[in-house]
Amino acid sequence: MVMTAKIATREDLKKLPKAELHLHIEGTFEPELIFQMAAKNGVKLAYADVEALRQAYDFADLQSFLNVYYAGMSVLKDESDFETLANAYFARAQQDGTVHAELFFDPQAHAGNGIAFDTVINGLHQAVKTSKEKYGLTSSLILCFLRDLDEDSAMATLEKALKHRDKFIGVGLDSAEVGNPPSKFARVFARAKAEELRLVAHAGEEGPPEYVKQALDLLQVERIDHGVRSLEDKELTKRLIDLGMPLTVCPLSNVKLKVFANLQEHNLKKMLDLGLNATVNADDPAYFGGYLMENFWQCKEALSLSDQELVRLCKNSINASFMSASEKSLHLANLQEC
Repeated sequence: MVMTAKIATREDLKKLPKAELHLHIEGTFEPELIFQMAAKNGVKLAYADVEALRQAYDFADLQSFLNVYYAGMSVLKDESDFETLANAYFARAQQDGTVHAELFFDPQAHAGNGIAFDTVINGLHQAVKTSKEKYGLTSSLILCFLRDLDEDSAMATLEKALKHRDKFIGVGLDSAEVGNPPSKFARVFARAKAEELRLVAHAGEEGPPEYVKQALDLLQVERIDHGVRSLEDKELTKRLIDLGMPLTVCPLSNVKLKVFANLQEHNLKKMLDLGLNATVNADDPAYFGGYLMENFWQCKEALSLSDQELVRLCKNSINASFMSASEKSLHLANLQEC
């Protein structure tokens, strides 16, 4: 497209309509809010103060991150806590020019803390259904299964969730990838597909390209979350290009978890050069050093992304979303006018 104005500042970038498709709502939990809720709910944390908790955000790998991540979730107790958490994210997303967000949530992790499924989804849904009115962006929920648990646990979670079918649009697969291939969850994804839920899965972040193939073939997903290691397999890369398969890439997260040594080595620009359908997302921004705008801006600087590439990433995100055709058309038209 022909740009009418150069994207020279963050404010220029903010004006571009964009969708966030890979965002764990529990990963937006800022330390200040964690301590606030801990005090409200009488939960004693293992950290002396906010700064001590922030210092714990130096991760060697995905598992070391998950250890801190799950500890923070322990302060969430009632529906209002989940609503507050989601609204805090929406306020930040609004600042980044996000027009639509699809939020992952992990009910099995909360169940481990004794929190009922109903509490989690009702609280999050309350925030989702008012996000347009309060923050000017549409949103929806995607239930993620923890891949380090077994499929029976995932199936039981899905059965509970189906009583709330009107409150979420799809299912995903997250948590510790290594040693937990998508093949473990073929049956539960088939069940979700039969219920006409949208299907996505984390694959090819720390796990090998084979996991991406399994997500495509065995889970029949519509999007690959991460997928950065797909480029190690030329045949798989070509397949993803031919399919136009969206990849929800999370650059700052990848660097924080040592998938790439630094942002300059990230393969996002190569994905675009090859014709892959890449998008930019924040993953767990409270833990990984930046929300959506920060991911876009740092990639622009580190990878010398052109204005056209930045617009393409925004366009990809809108097209890859699960919004209605009319909503997509509206945002694409606004993007064309930028």
